[in-house]
Amino acid sequence: MSKKNSLSRREFVAGASSLVLAGAAARGGEQAASPATALAIQGGEKAVKASAVSGPRWGDVEKKQLEAMLQQGSLFYWGGPQTKLLTERFQEFCPLEHVQTCSSGTAAIHIAVAAAGIGLGDEVITSPVTDIGTVIGVLYQQAVPVFADLGAGTYNLDVADVERRITPKTKAIIAVHLTGNPCDLNALKALADRHNLVLIEDCAQAWGARYRGKPIGTVGHLACFSLQNSKHITCGDGGVVASSDERFGPLLQKYGDKGGNRSKWGGFDAFATNYRMSEPQAAVVAAQLTRLEEIAAKRARLGNLLTEKIADLPGIIPHQVHPEDRAVYWFYMFRMQPEGFRCGRSEFVRALTAEGAPVRGGYIGVPLYGEPVFQKHAFFAGRWPVKEMGLTTMDFSKHKCPEAEAILVTGMRVPVNEFWTEEYVLQVAAAIRKVARHYAV
Repeated sequence: MSKKNSLSRREFVAGASSLVLAGAAARGGEQAASPATALAIQGGEKAVKASAVSGPRWGDVEKKQLEAMLQQGSLFYWGGPQTKLLTERFQEFCPLEHVQTCSSGTAAIHIAVAAAGIGLGDEVITSPVTDIGTVIGVLYQQAVPVFADLGAGTYNLDVADVERRITPKTKAIIAVHLTGNPCDLNALKALADRHNLVLIEDCAQAWGARYRGKPIGTVGHLACFSLQNSKHITCGDGGVVASSDERFGPLLQKYGDKGGNRSKWGGFDAFATNYRMSEPQAAVVAAQLTRLEEIAAKRARLGNLLTEKIADLPGIIPHQVHPEDRAVYWFYMFRMQPEGFRCGRSEFVRALTAEGAPVRGGYIGVPLYGEPVFQKHAFFAGRWPVKEMGLTTMDFSKHKCPEAEAILVTGMRVPVNEFWTEEYVLQVAAAIRKVARHYAV
């Protein structure tokens, strides 16, 4: 053997060992991983070393407003200074003419549906992946929810599928800005105008979001917001419904206050429930609104940063937001494409949790039409009068939205918090990259 091609025993062993380790790494074998790249669930170092910080959501600003409220002679909403201040501050970020405070986001949507004239047997198209509060008002008006499918990475209404589900009975579309990501409002508004439908924006999770630079809630005919405790701003529970459409706006107060018109009292010419908000709640919201822009901007920045860091991962669908919009990430959702990984979602999530990343699988358990009350059509004392009267052929047990169902099976959510640092988000992104690369096919 010539000297040029000969190898010492030490060189041969070293070279062979390198080849074995390289091969194991190529196959995704754990024996090739260093302590820094080995999964934490298998004894490696955690990718997320920082703690998820939090902070106070209310303080001196709210206290001052509540102290002012306690000097009032009445805590009733009508003509109250706190309700007036809340309305003014709401209009600063969402400039709609008619604003009605109410007891919840669910109440806001019910008021909007009633003001839109939706009633017996009418159909309302909306998202199957949302809180049930989106459709409670529809059902109480004896109308029929029709669920349309969603975009694979936006988690919002697929406009083409909405159009496919329009019938002569369709009266409205409720666009749910899920997670604070704006729907394709121009397309939905054009569709609504073409078919003479009412477009209601469910902005419950979208305080401070913007669509093509416009404040969320200003494109549709009516806008509904939630002030429940988990929302960006809150008074524990409450809501706001607003409109600049003269067909609906003047009706909001009446449908939130037992059907009476307090500005020109003349008895009851409509039937409605009591959805009023009190002055103490309004005081807290008025104070909270001074924090909104800071909260919305921070959440938008953190969510966009996470997308930037995981967007190039094969097999991962990041949260898809239009570049001209501002999503405010009530939470961040991303998906795995099962064929791209050697594990299922449960194992993927367990590995991320071990890395210290606050990731959970899915969102709601099943699309709304999959819930027992829908499967059994048991909305009113176990019955559904509209169906019994032959005014709808809807059968929720046969209803399907394939993409929505796939989203709930393959989606993972990260809870975004305005108190988080960018460094913490970078570490969460590093955990997702680490786990995705480990399990990649």
